Amino acid sequence: MLAMLAAAQSQWDLMFLWLVVAFVVDGIDGPLARKYDVKTHAPQYDGLILDLIIDYLTYIFIPAFALFQSGLLPDWTGWICILVITFTSALYMVDTRMKTKDNSFSGFPATWNMLILVIFATEPNFWVTLFLVVACAITMFTPLKFIHPVRTERWRWLSLPVALVWTAAAAMAAWVDFHPGPGVILVLAATSIYLLVAGILQQVFPQKA
Repeated sequence: MLAMLAAAQSQWDLMFLWLVVAFVVDGIDGPLARKYDVKTHAPQYDGLILDLIIDYLTYIFIPAFALFQSGLLPDWTGWICILVITFTSALYMVDTRMKTKDNSFSGFPATWNMLILVIFATEPNFWVTLFLVVACAITMFTPLKFIHPVRTERWRWLSLPVALVWTAAAAMAAWVDFHPGPGVILVLAATSIYLLVAGILQQVFPQKA
């Protein structure tokens, strides 16, 4: 709600700072729930459903609104992106094939908050933004694998630090109202590329039995 209120007032830096906080919480809530055996001590609450509700709002709905409202996409391109993001992501979130056996994701995991934050920081040509949105949406419905930095065990020694570096760079970009220096942009781009392609590389180079 704090992120949405900031977005409604076009305070994009504050909105993304709250979304970065939500991103950090999302990374630790599952391990904490498993550590303290919430399923046993509070079985009346379904943590998976709660997680999906919060993820849809913070990963998808609020970032899509921000992209549409920001003016980075002119006229019809903004409408295409907001409809593509919200509709395809809703389908993806209820797809029972979303998770893989190694706790990764099958298809782009609707992490629009991350992609749109990078778009805000780099401000690419709107055609590039449109291409990225459509391409990621299509990728949701493919068997391409995308890692979970915390739960995917393979390469976690690298993936988790990369995700933490991405989070720090994202927070820095938002803190300076999306006018970061070239160093921050380079770190954001490099860590984003790794997080996008690591799972696909794991498919190309499968783990030896």
